[in-house]
Amino acid sequence: MKASLVQPTGVERKLLDHELIVSKSDLHGVITYVNDVFLRISGYTEAEVLGKPHSVLRHPEMPRAVFRLLWKALQEGRECFAYVVNLAKNGDHYWVHAHVTPTFGAGNKVVGYHSNRRAPSPDAIGRVVPVYRKLCAEEDRHGDASSAVKAGTALLDRTLQSAGMTYDQYVWELTP
Repeated sequence: MKASLVQPTGVERKLLDHELIVSKSDLHGVITYVNDVFLRISGYTEAEVLGKPHSVLRHPEMPRAVFRLLWKALQEGRECFAYVVNLAKNGDHYWVHAHVTPTFGAGNKVVGYHSNRRAPSPDAIGRVVPVYRKLCAEEDRHGDASSAVKAGTALLDRTLQSAGMTYDQYVWELTP
């Protein structure tokens, strides 16, 4: 398990089906905007998260390999969908189906990122958890973050190749 300043409680928070978590960040993942749902579900105040890296929400059971894939897509100017488990301020966790997109400015230049997250289906999470556990276990076998990400990414790539699909296809297969 990866180190975290906030210790997970094992208690799950759930979004209502009609709710959307919205946040914006700069090119480095530093939070520049959050909506009220973000604040309620995460337990943070606006002052506590604005100007902080989005990784403040990173749950230790969320594979780094998935974030690497997400950042790669964004840096290529593409959107990314992913199932993500986040860590609330008090250590509770909450699952989201995330849609992250580049924000384009003048001259079609990426100036930041916008993320909408909604409640995932319980069935999708039930199918994601075993895969994420395997990825985290592989990452945990390596001493440094760089090696861990490479190993997790290699396992994710092998897993997807053996299923004959891309990560995007995997996510959409799980989405009702």
